[in-house]
Amino acid sequence: MTQQNAGLGALADRLWCRLHLDRLAGGRQADYVIREDMLDHPETVRSFRWIRWLLVAETVVGLTAIVVAILLTNAGQTVPWAVWFRATVVLLITLTLYVFAWRAQLGYYWAYQRLRLFSRIFPVVTLVVAAIPGLYPFWMVIEQIVFSLLMIGMGDVLTTDHMRAAFPKPARRSGPAAG
Repeated sequence: MTQQNAGLGALADRLWCRLHLDRLAGGRQADYVIREDMLDHPETVRSFRWIRWLLVAETVVGLTAIVVAILLTNAGQTVPWAVWFRATVVLLITLTLYVFAWRAQLGYYWAYQRLRLFSRIFPVVTLVVAAIPGLYPFWMVIEQIVFSLLMIGMGDVLTTDHMRAAFPKPARRSGPAAG
């Protein structure tokens, strides 16, 4: 990482923390961060490198869907509103996943859990919706299958033995504060 990127990342982290966004997104587990040695472990670093590449691929898939829809519209074809909606949602989901990956890479358990959850739910939802006859054109169904495969790949990376060991579930608090 370059010094400039490190400075930008630190600035973004300070702003994020100042706005208490971890508390908003992570709830009562917002402050739980994994051990530094697990965060710096080569397998953890490699896993997050894969996750970043998968997110880049998802971004390319999402942008490609929008470009195809624009090209078809410009060629005089009618593109259903479901295609525009889906393409926009894919990009927004991917942006959200970038944030979760960023916070998880800093060691926040809540962000790791959100990534795992989304990587399990989104492929199922996407494939079920893609199976609805006539909702999407064939090229969009292919886009959804590719998106789902990328999400499944992310889920595989996140659920390796190492990643589950690196991000152990926080111990439950006992007593009145556990509420």
